Amino acid sequence: EHVELMTDLMVTAFRCDQTRIISFMLGNAGSNRTYDFLGVSGAHHEISHHQDLQDNFDKLTVIDTWEVTQFAKLVERLAAVPEGEGTLLDSCAVFFSSEVEDGNAHRHENLPVLLAGRAGGALSPGRHLVLPGDPPMANLFLSMLHAAGVVEGNFANSTGLVEGLSV
Repeated sequence: EHVELMTDLMVTAFRCDQTRIISFMLGNAGSNRTYDFLGVSGAHHEISHHQDLQDNFDKLTVIDTWEVTQFAKLVERLAAVPEGEGTLLDSCAVFFSSEVEDGNAHRHENLPVLLAGRAGGALSPGRHLVLPGDPPMANLFLSMLHAAGVVEGNFANSTGLVEGLSV
């Protein structure tokens, strides 16, 4: 219920032009949040240290599916709001990711990332990009800043813009 209310609040804030930037985190990595409402027992952080146990992988699949579904609901809600020549989703960029690839190994490379929206025509969505090498996540954030019209030379440990992200 909390996530549904926050989704309503985010869409309404964008729709009323009260803000154009929102940060919403379902829970940080160290959180001991439980997902009993999904039928998953145990704390998410402990489960993420899966120890290669199938039971933990199954629980993570349930949690991850729910989280991605919440992201999809937000994207669908934004896409349903007319704005200018398109939709609210066309006007913004919505970022979804995890801070770790594998919680058991505390690996922070090859992170799963979803980016929705067109950022007012600056981004070209609907594609799967595989980036060569091991670029820092800050490259994506720098590219998102550029898409929003904030032209900075660098951000955190960025090494450049993400090739092929922009139109």
